[in-house]
Amino acid sequence: MRTFWAPGRVNLIGEYTDLVGGLVLPVALDLGIRIECEPAGRTTLVSDAVPNDRGWERYVTAVEQELAELGRPPVGIEGTVHSNLPIGAGLSSSAALEVAVATALCAVADFHVEPLDLALAAQRAEHRAVGVPSGIMDQAASLLGRAGHALLLDTGTLEYEHVPLPPQLALVVIESGVSRDLESSAYSDRRRELEEGHPLRVRHVETENQRVRHVVEILREPRQPRLEELGRLFAEGHASLRDDLEVTIPELDTLVELACDGGALAARMTGGGFGGAVVALVDRRRTDEFTVRLLTEYRSRYDHEAVAHICEPSGGAREL
Repeated sequence: MRTFWAPGRVNLIGEYTDLVGGLVLPVALDLGIRIECEPAGRTTLVSDAVPNDRGWERYVTAVEQELAELGRPPVGIEGTVHSNLPIGAGLSSSAALEVAVATALCAVADFHVEPLDLALAAQRAEHRAVGVPSGIMDQAASLLGRAGHALLLDTGTLEYEHVPLPPQLALVVIESGVSRDLESSAYSDRRRELEEGHPLRVRHVETENQRVRHVVEILREPRQPRLEELGRLFAEGHASLRDDLEVTIPELDTLVELACDGGALAARMTGGGFGGAVVALVDRRRTDEFTVRLLTEYRSRYDHEAVAHICEPSGGAREL
């Protein structure tokens, strides 16, 4: 039995910019998809994460088709998909599944594909499977993640570098309890509006690219004396997602407000919006106190089951 792993991701800043070749700064997480499998004549997988929902199988089929077009020998896999990655929370569960499957299929067939080429194949598989015109960020983050680092990716040129994260800060991801499905949300509309030059949508991307650059400049500084500025940059990013791109919902706005009031250095919506999660940078010494207070306050306002995850920046997809 062989085991393969692909992480989900949280995006620190650079939202929707990958749809038009902009800059993104995601982090691969220690939450993800694990596949235990053996080579087989045809691919047959079961999942313990969503045993009663077979909709995820279309991603598997699409990945296999994309790899076949690259010349991969027709060797299947048989096994089980395990996940500790929340579904519908904006942490790229679909991309993690695609990348885990692609990594396993390539390994059992002894077929090598460069990481970025594999990310592009997985992105095409997503388009093939569900028709969502997503960018390359999610798959690239899952494949190129490095422990302790964020990934600065220019989605136009596919140039990238790893940016160290402050060890004193924890990544706290808070699920709003409002699940979203990009297939049925206005995600595709936003891409179309960006391509058509909608003024507010374009302003979001232009200012968001600037924020990514500023965040990276701060993180690169040897002693990181300006970490407090991250709060302002994240706040501006969230306000732009709310006002210019119009993809937040009241629950996400409330979580960001509560996170900042509760002592987070920085917080904003992460992912495609219309539900999902927020990301907060929090002093490691205060994470337990921070999450308890935030969840208590949030649950007093909304009848949603919010969940907080204290995450670590992870390495990318690999065989374990």
